[in-house]
Amino acid sequence: MKRLYLSQSDKKIAGVCGGIAQTYEVDPTLVRLAFVFVDLITGIVPLFIVYIVAWLIIPKGPTS
Repeated sequence: MKRLYLSQSDKKIAGVCGGIAQTYEVDPTLVRLAFVFVDLITGIVPLFIVYIVAWLIIPKGPTS
C-alpha cells in the first residue's frame, strides 16, 4: 500500500498537491488545476482549510 507524503521535490507551497500526484502517479499540474477548480466552485475558505489541515497532518516525504 502506498503512503501519502508531502512532496519534497515537487512543491509550490507545502507539497500537498505534489504528494497526491506522486502517490497516484498523475501529473502534479493536473492535481493543482483540479484543486483550484474545486476551490473556486466550493468557495475559497472550505478547501483552503482542508489544504492547511492536510499540510499539518501529512508527514514529510523522504528526500530523494
